[in-house]
Parts: sequence; C-alpha cells; structure tokens
Amino acid sequence: MKIAVIALGKIGLPLAVQFASKGHDVVGVDVNQQVVELINAGTEPFPGEAHLQEKLSELVPAGKLRATTDYAEAVPGADAVVLVVPLFVDADAKPDFGWMDGATAELAKHLTPGTLVSYETTLPVGTTRTRWKPALEAGSGLVEGQDFHLVFSPERVLTGRVFEDLRKYPKLVGGLSEAGAAKAVEFYEAVLDFDERADLRRPNGVWDLGSAEASELAKLAETTYRDVNIGLANQFARFAGTAGIDIYQVIEASNSQPYSHIHQPGIAVGGHCIPVYPRLYLWNDPEATVVRAARAANADMPDYTVGLLEGAYGDLTDARVVVLGAAYRGGVKETAFSGVFDAVASLEKRGAAVTVHDPLYTDAELEKLGFSAYHVGEPVDAAIVQADHAEYRTLSPADLPGIKAFIDGRRVSSADQWDGVVYRVIGKA
Repeated sequence: MKIAVIALGKIGLPLAVQFASKGHDVVGVDVNQQVVELINAGTEPFPGEAHLQEKLSELVPAGKLRATTDYAEAVPGADAVVLVVPLFVDADAKPDFGWMDGATAELAKHLTPGTLVSYETTLPVGTTRTRWKPALEAGSGLVEGQDFHLVFSPERVLTGRVFEDLRKYPKLVGGLSEAGAAKAVEFYEAVLDFDERADLRRPNGVWDLGSAEASELAKLAETTYRDVNIGLANQFARFAGTAGIDIYQVIEASNSQPYSHIHQPGIAVGGHCIPVYPRLYLWNDPEATVVRAARAANADMPDYTVGLLEGAYGDLTDARVVVLGAAYRGGVKETAFSGVFDAVASLEKRGAAVTVHDPLYTDAELEKLGFSAYHVGEPVDAAIVQADHAEYRTLSPADLPGIKAFIDGRRVSSADQWDGVVYRVIGKA
C-alpha cells in the first residue's frame, strides 16, 4: 500500500516507521522543515523512542519511508491516510482545533477516491462525524462512504515504548459505515504486529467498536479512568498523611484483592493525555461531577506538596529550593502539563528562591522554559522531587549541601537515605 501519515511527532513518526517496516511505501507530512530533513537523512528528530533510530537507518535508505512538508506529494493516490495532529485545550477546557482544522483542509484539497482516512488524535465524542466528515467532503468534493471512507482509531501508546505498545494492545476502530470499518480493520491488520495475550477477554488484534463515537469514547474513558483513579489515590494519601497511616501499605493491601486497582498518589499528573482527555470528555458531558472533582484534585497536588515542604521547613521566604525534574515523568524529555510549572509558581508565591534540575535538559533549555538551572552539589535549603528520574533514586544529603527538608513527590527515595534531614513523602506521615 501507499500510506500517508500526517504529523511526524513522537507518535506519528513511530507509526510511519511501523507501517514502512511491514513493507508498505510511506510518506510522512510535517510542517517542520527541520524534522523533515532529519528524517530524510535517516536521523531521529527527537531522543528517547526505543528502536526508532535503528528502524529509520534501515527504512529510509531502502526507500520505504520519506518525509515532506507538501501534502501534494503524500496524499494523492494514497490507499490510507493517518492523521496524528495535536489537539489542545485552552484554559477554559475548550478544545482548540486550529492545527487539526488546518491539516484537514490541506488533506481535503488533495484527497483522491478510494482512500481510507483514519484520525488517531484523541477527540471529543462526535467529532469525526460532525466535524471531519463535512470538512473533508466540502474540501474535496468527494462523498464519504462512497468515494472515500473515514474512521476514528485512537492511539493507545506511550512515548518511549511506542513499538512495544503497538504490539501489546488491541487496535480500536470505529467507522461511519460498516464498509469503512471493514476497510480499517483490513488496513490495521496489514500494518501492525500483535502479541498473543492469553489474559485478554478477547483475542488481541483489531477491534471494530461499531461506530466512530464508540471508538472516540473508548479512548476518553480509558484515560479519564486513570485520572479519576489517581485523584482518588491522592485523596486517600492526603487523609493518610494526617492520620499517621502509610498509604502505600494500604494500597498494596487493597490491591491484593482482585477487584481493587488503586493507582499511586503523586505530586502531579502530566503529559499530553491524562490532564487533557478528561477535559475533552467534560466538553461533551459537563455534568460529570466525578470526573470534574478528580481533575480538580489532581490539579491541586503541586500546591499541596509545596504545603508539605512549608510544614516541614517553615517559612519559605528566601529559602533556596530546588525542584527536581522538569519533565512530566521520569525518563521522558517532555514538559507537557508537567507539575514543575505549578510547583515553581507555588514556591515563588511563598517567597522561595527556586531553581530547577533535570538530567534530560541543558541549562539553556531550562532557561527557555522560564527556570533557573540547578546543578547537583550546589548549596540548597530544600528539595522537592517532581519527576521520577532514575538519577534521583540515589541522591543523598551529600549531593544537596545544606539541605534541611526533602519532599519526595514521587516516592523515589526513603527516609533512611536522608539522615539528619526532614523527609516527607505524599501519603505517609
């Protein structure tokens, strides 16, 4: 097949590589000329994705994968077009479709009969049918279900392990017609590999959910569940911290019963998914009080954690405090909705002199994010762990000279590593 992938970011590029690795001819489209040039040189444009560089080194010279900024090179005559263009939400939790609208308009201009179009970006329920279908038809002059087929098939992977996750989890699809769904099932069966999973209630592979709306909701539901679960864990942790209870012991005990699956508490919920997709769900269902409460509870955790520091250290005016971790999670160079921003703001509001450390970022990169860089070994009064980087597991007072309080927002350490220092962890007195 000839396949076009629109947007070659941390999800789109691995997808394009996966498709090409199955023997198909893949052209990727991206607005960033530098990204396009790096890909065409066989060089990964961002670090941290397992096996991406080795696959690029094989597929680009073989002519199975190339990149362009021009939709006219990629879309006409394609058997399938997959879009993974970002969707954002604004401060009022309203979806901002700007980038996706632009990409859809360009795609429509060059769409030719016989193409399967699959949106993989997470969407509010109903978007595929009520927004993308009329936009593609108006821009192309073609009729969905007759000249081309449109489906929604959510990505279900994490950056850093995309190829592993593509094999591990069933691929969900939902069409606007039975014929479109059938084409999508055939397409994804031809471009993906699946591990056998004996523990699944249904076999691994491609699952047709019956409609685009069901597929849209499935992605929102699985991610919103995680946000609500973490919100509940954070509520339990905050209570446990006031009652002299070790919440981690409680969670382990509770989860020994097969119907309990309590997640872990922590300083923040970050990334492109969990902080965003519950808001997309709320866009359709504003009366979802449980979802709204969980989102609010999780959003409050950075300030709550700074409050733990204030209780352990005292007045933070002029205190030298380092926030350990700019990334939203350990080992991933990404700051989307990272708790670092709210943690720093909360500290500064209390008058602290704040610096930020992250082993994945240079001083210049941290400064570009608006932070003053900290270097291990410099004097500091207190520290808050924001990201669970592996490097932070072995920290000791010798690495942070002068430290008086260490607030472990990710449970990467333990009290016995901080002799002579006030150590606090969320959910444990």
